[in-house]
Amino acid sequence: MRIPYPELFDGLLRVLLRVGFDQQPGALCARLFAEASRDGVYSHGLNRFPQFVRMIKSGVVNVTAEPEQIAGFGSLERWDGKSGPGNLNAYRCMERTMVLSREHGIGCLALSNTNHWMRGGSYGWQAAEAGLIGICWTNTLPNLPPWGSSDPRIGNNPMVIAVPRAKGHVVLDMAMSQFSYGALASHRMRGEQLPVDGGFDSAGQLTRDPAAIEVSKRPLPIGYWKGSGLALLLDMVGATLSGGCATYQIPADAEKETRLSQVFIAIDPAAVGQTGASVNLADQILEHLQSPRPSEGEHVRYPGERVLQTRKENLANGIPVEPAIWRDVQALV
Repeated sequence: MRIPYPELFDGLLRVLLRVGFDQQPGALCARLFAEASRDGVYSHGLNRFPQFVRMIKSGVVNVTAEPEQIAGFGSLERWDGKSGPGNLNAYRCMERTMVLSREHGIGCLALSNTNHWMRGGSYGWQAAEAGLIGICWTNTLPNLPPWGSSDPRIGNNPMVIAVPRAKGHVVLDMAMSQFSYGALASHRMRGEQLPVDGGFDSAGQLTRDPAAIEVSKRPLPIGYWKGSGLALLLDMVGATLSGGCATYQIPADAEKETRLSQVFIAIDPAAVGQTGASVNLADQILEHLQSPRPSEGEHVRYPGERVLQTRKENLANGIPVEPAIWRDVQALV
């Protein structure tokens, strides 16, 4: 089922206004959700929206909270998210980090006491569209077994790296698990197997069955022990800089996942006289990556390329939505 982007945005905004948002923050929140679905990240767009509303109603998310600076030194600041909407906190913190980068060449902001930021790539695109290099990550509830264990003790801790480019920004948006839980749910709802092994089933066997991985709670870390180590260090750095919670201190219930720690970094290439040079170099790197093609019909994609293609198709043809989820959202009004 496909619906026009404005219809999706309007439907989400009506619900947000009903659950206590003011018009301006509600519109930004609805836009971030709608843009996630527009760009093909359905698991963190409309599909995630009903859970977000439930967390508002249960008091986990405070729709009127505003993030607040609690410490700062030059280009480094620490903020408290006050349990506000995670996507709004993240957007505003990246916005502030971008201001710091214009002043100092680099800005770094660590955020504590916030909620799930939904689609992490949103904040990479936000920086890249302003001509800045963006890096950000978040910790999560313990939902990923460290390598050598079957017990979830680390988070999948999504990380985003973005490089601006006039011909199409390069934006890497990835979790530390081979597939995020949102991606597992999306494949399950479509009745699809994963394209590669994504985790272990309850018998400890590698599987492409998303439902089996959801049951076992044993997704596979990217790069096996390497992804496990990276997840651990992202958690350590995020919690240390923000003064917030580490993964082991975050509730393991997905609908009570709160008090997350996040880091936002923006770098202004112009500060070191590299605006034009960095853009030319990015173009040259991708030209080398994509040509010559190894075989007929094969195309090597750079991170973010498929997003641009999906965005164009969905704006032209309508946003794909799960009919049952869309009906549930409409019933919330």
